Amino acid sequence: MVGRYFGDYEGSSSMSMAFAETNDELRTWITAIIRDICEGPGNTLQNETHERAWEQPLVGFSRGDDLLYEEFKGHVGPYHWTPWEIFTETFPGIEVEPRELTVICWVLPQTSQTKADSRKETVYPAERWARSRIYGEAFNNHLRSDLVEVLEEKGYKAVAPSLSPLWRSKESERFVYASTWSERHAAYASGLGTFGLCDGLITPKGKAMRVGSVVAHVQVSPTQRPYRDHRAYCLFFAQGMCGECMARCPVGAITERGHDKEKCRRHLRRTAEYVRGSFGFEGYGCGLCQTDVPCESRVPIGIER
Repeated sequence: MVGRYFGDYEGSSSMSMAFAETNDELRTWITAIIRDICEGPGNTLQNETHERAWEQPLVGFSRGDDLLYEEFKGHVGPYHWTPWEIFTETFPGIEVEPRELTVICWVLPQTSQTKADSRKETVYPAERWARSRIYGEAFNNHLRSDLVEVLEEKGYKAVAPSLSPLWRSKESERFVYASTWSERHAAYASGLGTFGLCDGLITPKGKAMRVGSVVAHVQVSPTQRPYRDHRAYCLFFAQGMCGECMARCPVGAITERGHDKEKCRRHLRRTAEYVRGSFGFEGYGCGLCQTDVPCESRVPIGIER
């Protein structure tokens, strides 16, 4: 339930209505909801001191008829949903045009302490990082479902694609592993970042983060994309330098050719035993390529924005 995480919205923010229906007011209201949820008690690493799992989120928006979503079908695979496809599959009785939909995206940045711990590691994840992968992502799922619930309470039908029972993982000849919805691609379309050599999304808060999204029958003006290329924020691609994420990978899964997902996944499986034995909970993680690199916490200095 919504109240488990941040209380009653009918008084939790200045936009709590007098329900706002203009474009700018909707943008402000939705952003406030996401930030309110992240201020709630659910945002925790579930350690002894109940540290926050994530810092304040970044929020972005893209239109349901943005041509990038059609391009993703050609790039990722024909099975990759457009916003209209997942919405109409979820609500087959609702007639809606793609332009009437908005993709709401957010970035959850790792905390400074989690990143500091991860910088010290060379093979296995730090405890805080492993906790953010398990308990932090569990909170991200609650954020997805809570946002859907609040939107629907106000009359806006919505779906979180990654939580949909229709969501599927797919084998890909080109990418090895893919899926019917990519959170990172949605965030890229929503002006929140571009891809790096290791496939991570480099955002204004850096690459050490996780992302989430919801597709809603609501019209909000899109966030301007301050880039023209899907690799614009990566020093390796933009300026032919860096590549520090290659050295950070303990199994050589990142090279100048890109990210070897098979090697990466095999290492992730090994980390599960380490997390269980070292930290006492069921989990896994790595993320070493996301820390101790120039794009850890920001767009690298020197990139033309």
